[in-house]
This record gives sequence, C-alpha cells and structure tokens, in this order.
Amino acid sequence: MTDRKPTDDKTNGEDRAVHPTPHLDELESGPWPSFVTGIKRLRDEGSEGNREIMNDLLGQLNHSYEKRLGFWKGGTVSVFGYGGGIIPRFSEVADKFPASKEFHTLRVMPPAGYHYTTDVLRQMCDIWEKHGSGLIAFHGQSGDIMFQGCSTENVQKAFDDLNEIGFDLGGAGPALRTAMSCVGHARCEQSCYDEVRAHRTLINSLLDEMHRPSLPYKFKFKFSGCANDCVNAIHRADFAMIGTWRDDIKINQEKVKEHIAEKGRKYTIDTVVSMCPTRAISLNDDDTLEIDNKSCVRCMHCINVMTKALSPGDDRGVSILIGGKRALKIGDLMGIMVVPFMKLETDEDFEKLEEFAANVVEFFAENALEHERIGETIDRIGLPAFLEALDIDVDPNMVSHPRTSCYVRTDDFDDEAAKWFERKAREAGLQISAE
Repeated sequence: MTDRKPTDDKTNGEDRAVHPTPHLDELESGPWPSFVTGIKRLRDEGSEGNREIMNDLLGQLNHSYEKRLGFWKGGTVSVFGYGGGIIPRFSEVADKFPASKEFHTLRVMPPAGYHYTTDVLRQMCDIWEKHGSGLIAFHGQSGDIMFQGCSTENVQKAFDDLNEIGFDLGGAGPALRTAMSCVGHARCEQSCYDEVRAHRTLINSLLDEMHRPSLPYKFKFKFSGCANDCVNAIHRADFAMIGTWRDDIKINQEKVKEHIAEKGRKYTIDTVVSMCPTRAISLNDDDTLEIDNKSCVRCMHCINVMTKALSPGDDRGVSILIGGKRALKIGDLMGIMVVPFMKLETDEDFEKLEEFAANVVEFFAENALEHERIGETIDRIGLPAFLEALDIDVDPNMVSHPRTSCYVRTDDFDDEAAKWFERKAREAGLQISAE
C-alpha cells in the first residue's frame, strides 16, 4: 500500500487525499515506461482540475484491478451539429470517485501527414488543461488525437476552442473514420505520390459521412507513400492507397560499389540479393547490381537496405487495395488489390480518384449488412460482384494465389489473355491489327 499524501484539492471544504494504488504501482516496476507514471504526474503536477480528475481516475482504475471488472458504461454525448466524434464514458462507481464520473474522449482529426507547429501543440495543451483532464494521446490506431477525460458540460466548450484554432472532430461509430497518412513527400525520399493532397481531397469530399454517421459500420482511408506502409494501411484500412512505380528501379552503380566496399560482398548478398522474394536481384563480379524488373514486386526491402544506391522509378503512382481490417466477424483480412496502378499527378487524376472513392463508399452503404466491414461484404457476395458493381476490369495483378483445384476449365484462358493484352494496348494508344 502506498501512503496517502494530502493535496491542495478540496471537495465540499474537506481535504482530498491521494487514492492508494497498490495494483497500479506494480505496473511501474517493470523495465519499460508505464502509462501509470504519466497519469500520476498529472495528478501531482497538473492544474487543480487535472489533479482532481486524475486522482479519482487512478482510484477507479485500481478498484477495477481489485475487482477484476470494468466500471465504465457508454451513453450519448455530442456537440451541436455533429452526430459522432465523442466517445462517452460514464462511471458506474461515481459515488466512490466523483471527480472522474464523466470521462469522455474527443476524437480530433490531425493534420494530414502529422505536421504540427510547437505553437499549435501548446494551444492544444492549454485548451485541454482548461476544459479536460490534461491527458492527450498522439495518436491512437484510429489516427485521431485523443483528448481523454472531459465532463459532459465541457465537451462543447473544448470543441469550440479546438475548432477556433482550426481542428475538427474525427469519426466515431458507424461512419467514415479519421484518415491517416504518412509524413510522405514532406521528408521521405521513398514517397511516390502526394499523400497529403490525396488525404485531404478524399476526406473533405466525404466529410458528411464522418460527422453524421449513416453507414452500416466504420470505413477507414489510409495513405502510405510506398510499400513500407508506415501507417499500416494494407491490413488496417477499408481503402488503402500505397505508393508504387511501374518503370525500373533506379540504380546508382557507384553507390552500390561504395556500399559493398563498406559492408562487404557477403553482407550485400545476405541482406539484399538473398532476401529478394522473387530472386530478381543478382550481384555481378564487378560489384554492380542487376535487377530483373519484370519479376520485381516493389517490396522495398532492397531500397531500404541500400537507400543511396537504389530508389523508386520515375513513373510513380498508387495501388488501391480494398477491405483490410482486424478481427471482427471472419477474422483478419488483408486489402484486396483492385487498382494495381493509378497515376496521381494532375487535377484530372485526383478527380478520378475522388469519384472512385465516392463510388466505393456508396457501394458499402448500399450493400453491407449492419456491423459489417467492406472486406466482409466482399467475402460474402464474392469479389466478381464487387468488381462488376464498381465497373473495374479484372487484372492479372489482382491474383494473390493461382487456383490449385483441378476442376477448373482453362481452355478459354488464351482467349481471355488476348482480350486483356488488346485492352492494355488500346489504353496505351497502340494500333490493333485487323487480325
């Protein structure tokens, strides 16, 4: 048991003592930083309101550990004109811990690419110290800035002040959720498109779906500038945009030789050549690299190891994958490749992207069952039905694994392949012979 230390906080004219937290103290004893330490610091060093809320929050959390039960329940809390963005939490043991009886969370959209100024961060902290508990999380897996711990009375006040400095509520409930984009071309040399513009274009055009929840369940956009996928888009987003390129990897052979001279041939073979998933890389006797670009799957590994010697090609764009999610009804799903390559350079390109995204969300709204993600919808109705509804041409790059069943007719494969090559030739502006 810890000592009960008096504080300056007063309730009904009586001194309030610090709640003992023996179970939480154990969480501070390990080798890693503990969230408990941060909450205790707010309890001991925060503003008067912060100290009171954090003290009772720690008391309730320790009580939950003692009883092995959670004591929070939901409800309905919102701000004027919005149907989502607030996560309500009401305490079921408010008589024991009155200062934290209401501990609502405001989900606030961050700037695309997570770009902040120190002045803005200080303003956020001042607002939350004034209206909330002082506890802020940057950023949850949802992508939001999580302002945690606010009374029902102060939710509107906090939102008004945050809105005044340019911030808006994110998504919650059966709605379009807050999008995430990597830092991208602002500081990353692997970026293959303008992530920030794509992020803001799609969210601004679909903002009503975020603030006025009306979808069957949640829908997430995520934007990664390359296949390193720093925002976990492929396996966590209903609509994932991954930067890629379709010409050859650029090779600086002089930098290759410098790398080998520094690290050695064995190291280069072990970490680059042997690690290529399609064996597309070979090392020549004169310490130059060769890459079979037709076999390259743009996994980024070789580029990550030899960042000065290798870099993405110049014909850059995005791949779009649909349906990634974590476990719900049918377990985890990776995104399905539905658009292998799309250019994103001109205004017309972004208009095309905006139209496609709106069609996907509309399809989800009209066809998904309640509490069903779009990946589960596609699993239920079949990928061909989804592609047909969105008017997406089937592409060989969509195949994740060839059929292994022998009960599949293949006598028309050559005809279908010829049609595909003919279509690609027309798209490239090539003349098709009469034959």
